[in-house]
Amino acid sequence: MTAAAPLHEVAKPTSASDLQSILRRLKQAARERGAPTYDERIASLEKLERSLLTRKEAIARAIARDFGNRSKHETFVAELFVVLGSIKHAKSHLRDWMDPEDRETSWVFLPATCQVVHQPLGVVGIIAPWNYPVTVALGPLVAALAAGNRVMIKPSELVPETSELLRDLLGATFPDDQVAVVTGGPSVGEAFAKLPFDHLLFTGSTRVGKMVMRAASENLVPVTLELGGKSPAIVGADFNTRTAAERIMAGKMFNAGQTCVAPDYALVPSGGRDAFIEACKASIAKMYPTLEKNPDYTSIVNEAHYARVRSYVDDARSRGANVIEVNPAGETLEAASRKMAPTLVLDPTEEMLCMQEEIFGPVLPVRTYEKLDDAIAYVNDHPRPLALYYFGNERASIDRILSQTTSGGVTINETMLHVAQEDLPFGGVGASGMGQYQGQEGFETFSKKKAVFRQSRINTTGLLRPPYGKTADRLLAFLLGK
Repeated sequence: MTAAAPLHEVAKPTSASDLQSILRRLKQAARERGAPTYDERIASLEKLERSLLTRKEAIARAIARDFGNRSKHETFVAELFVVLGSIKHAKSHLRDWMDPEDRETSWVFLPATCQVVHQPLGVVGIIAPWNYPVTVALGPLVAALAAGNRVMIKPSELVPETSELLRDLLGATFPDDQVAVVTGGPSVGEAFAKLPFDHLLFTGSTRVGKMVMRAASENLVPVTLELGGKSPAIVGADFNTRTAAERIMAGKMFNAGQTCVAPDYALVPSGGRDAFIEACKASIAKMYPTLEKNPDYTSIVNEAHYARVRSYVDDARSRGANVIEVNPAGETLEAASRKMAPTLVLDPTEEMLCMQEEIFGPVLPVRTYEKLDDAIAYVNDHPRPLALYYFGNERASIDRILSQTTSGGVTINETMLHVAQEDLPFGGVGASGMGQYQGQEGFETFSKKKAVFRQSRINTTGLLRPPYGKTADRLLAFLLGK
């Protein structure tokens, strides 16, 4: 029996050689020990589950310190509830996922049999972002462990306290030849992306995603890219304006808009724009009667991102847009707090930065349309989004949205909740990403679906081996239908 590997070392890897050494250790363990059993995988998932529950308060504190202020309730919902739900779902379905799939065998080759066997890929690399630093690191980890892999994680340097907490938490939970966490800045991330993993998952911007894919291609490493883009929220003419505004603003303001599937802009019927704006303002005032000292209202993660989002608003205003900052208590929001008032940008034009870039902040551009055809055409004239939201009751209109637009996922009459469903895949399309994970699709992403053909002792394939003669001719004539 192989002795258990030691837990994580105290030294932090900072060089390419450190990273290569860790990867070699993980790959060696994968080769020597093979695929873990069902019981071993369940044990790994249960260990992670216990560690998260034990450290839930520490996780909330670390994320809050990294952000300046992060709503504890948002952390518990978006980080802990989501990951724990993924663990429970995997535990409930893992045996079925692992079972070989019987496939049809062509009658010519009977009584041979065909199966698809799921095999761990080996070592999976995960590059996680800062906006949901626990969920987007540990969600893929759950899928990779369920599939029987070993995992190496690079969390974001923009949330250093959370990254260190993840390193300590996973280091106390798993042997260092099963799960490894490496911390560091962009140079570490760049070296990480160049490693010869068996699969690499990256979550982040499209710009960096291109660089990650280019680096991975040097080793022909398959990648899953979870990017983002501008996810539209379309309000149908038949839907209640107030309800649509409340749900869109709840999705937009969650985590101060720093969500890859947040509604990025709204498309509303031209005759209902003013009512929609008033409903948005009322919804914000109800959720956040104050902003500056309100623990429910999250800060922008750092000064650079605060300045970036602010520049989008300033650009829109300078180009003539009607900009409405919703500050219910009329507070003075100090830049040092990095709390930005929820902002509506009315009738933005295409050249404005807020319509060119993913906003990732509490700013909602609002455009109008005359006919649903116009809204669909506008979405299709732009890069395919990670998510799309439609608010409407008419079945025909819903079907048109689903069939005539392409996006990573869709929620009807709500925002973002398709991502919270453990049995739905999560992933982008086109500029918003490639590949998917979560639930069974996550298990399959990190598995090799190996085709297995088992020949029977009694078979006829010998009739089609040289030397060919009349028997082979007759058999071929029969098989070819001549």
